Amino acid sequence: MFFSSPDGTFPICRDAAGIAGNIFAFGLFVSPIPTFKRIIRNQTTENFSGLPYVYALLNCLICTWYGTPLISYDNMLVMTVNSIGAVFQMTYIIIFIVHTDREKKIRMLGFLLAVFGLLAIIVAGSLLIADRGARWIFVGLLCCASLISMFASPLFIINLVIRTKSVEYMPFYLSLSTFLMSTSFFLYGIFNFDPFIYAPNGIGTILGILQLALYFHYKTKSVEESGEPLVVSQA
Repeated sequence: MFFSSPDGTFPICRDAAGIAGNIFAFGLFVSPIPTFKRIIRNQTTENFSGLPYVYALLNCLICTWYGTPLISYDNMLVMTVNSIGAVFQMTYIIIFIVHTDREKKIRMLGFLLAVFGLLAIIVAGSLLIADRGARWIFVGLLCCASLISMFASPLFIINLVIRTKSVEYMPFYLSLSTFLMSTSFFLYGIFNFDPFIYAPNGIGTILGILQLALYFHYKTKSVEESGEPLVVSQA
């Protein structure tokens, strides 16, 4: 079933949620900057992996295509946030390629070509679908699957936190930004009557709550066990 364009009942709430989602997403996009400052300073990628940025680029490109008027209605804010995200990810990938060794350069360039090749197939394939509703469902399912896989990636960190009983590898502000962005776009999808937006972001919201709950649980526990006051580093 094709969901029709919203009737204008919640345009202000929808746009407010979308703008908030864009702002919180920007916080996520800039979070790798310290890592890449280190790469540029040391002129090497050390043991860092470039694959997360390749996958993030693919996710942003698919979601940007979904947000265009050719695919869905009134999703301009989805298109803007993901197009900005694609620019950030592309910048990170270029920096990574410039400063990594020859073997990784070739591998990363191969992944990059694969990303744009896959995007070309998705764009061309969806445009061949004459029925607007079927096209929306096809690209929407791809967008939804991509977002869910992105939101599921912190499950490894959650498992690590539970096993080690330490939040060392789960930065608070990154978890908070993920939660706020997911919640904003969950509300945006609800107000825009778009299941391909609210379903994956609803999952992201639940995972965000779980991350924050684990953070406060183990952070508080570690402070109680040490008997020392919590000191927040400003470094």
